[in-house]
Amino acid sequence: MSEVIIIGLDIAKHVFHAHGADGKGRAIFGKRISRGKLLDFFAAQPSCTVALEACGGAHHWARQLTQLGHEVRLIPPAYVKPFVKRQKNDAIDAEAICEAAQRPSMRFVAVKSEQQQAAGLVFRTRDLLVRQRTQLINAIRGHLTEYGWVAPKGPSHVTMLTDLIEEEETASSLPKAAHAMFLLMLDLLTDLNGKVADLDQEIARRAREDVVSRRLMTVPGIGPISATAIAALAPPAETFAKGRDFAAWLGLTPLQRSTGGKQKLGATSKMGERTLRRLLIIGRSAVVQQASKRGAPKGVVARTDAGSQTADAGNRRTR
Repeated sequence: MSEVIIIGLDIAKHVFHAHGADGKGRAIFGKRISRGKLLDFFAAQPSCTVALEACGGAHHWARQLTQLGHEVRLIPPAYVKPFVKRQKNDAIDAEAICEAAQRPSMRFVAVKSEQQQAAGLVFRTRDLLVRQRTQLINAIRGHLTEYGWVAPKGPSHVTMLTDLIEEEETASSLPKAAHAMFLLMLDLLTDLNGKVADLDQEIARRAREDVVSRRLMTVPGIGPISATAIAALAPPAETFAKGRDFAAWLGLTPLQRSTGGKQKLGATSKMGERTLRRLLIIGRSAVVQQASKRGAPKGVVARTDAGSQTADAGNRRTR
């Protein structure tokens, strides 16, 4: 019997499917495995390459399988899809993963450590709270409009809204039930502001302690939040041969539909990590705005903190 060289593993919540192949790509076995028996199954396998899709839980299983002596490769799901034959099920997905991993030109995702994922979770939690804060501010503005109060856009006018709602004259002009709900939303908004401020301090502390983040903050337009996000969410710098490759990974390069020797470039692809792309665009926009206000000479830009700009990004999109 041929030796298993590579195993394609289709992961899920409770049921997994493994597809083993030899050095020539011929199928050796296909096995359905429950979650509780997965590590025992791979502990009994000789050291080989295990390929998984880079989806939820993939980095956890990659770390576990690496400890068992296997070489783990994570593949973006978009690169696995072309290898799926007609119908879709767990066995076919595992076979497609196994076949995709054997391609010489295949691109893989670096396995993240628990610390990297924790840093990314801190940033994503802040991002979630900022979006909820933006939704709450827009809800207050929208409901006030129903009673004839038109408030300016932007979080900078929240203080005015708070004073307006708490005034006795406004309270008397609003139904009691509506006024109570506005006060409830203001309390929620205060809590969110406090939690966002706490996370800002945590992110700033992490940025000061991390060597990569400190180096990134020397770039104009990148502050603690952007630096922490890049360090946590982006692959290692050595993954990219040049800066243009990183721009392509971010989705900041144009779509290409060239054919017949004719180059046809379209709009920005936006196919990469949109969170980092948003932060970098906001940071660079802030640099340009500050430079224009201060009258900086050509070639000289003023350094701004992109981290402080991200809190208002959701409001800008709603205008």
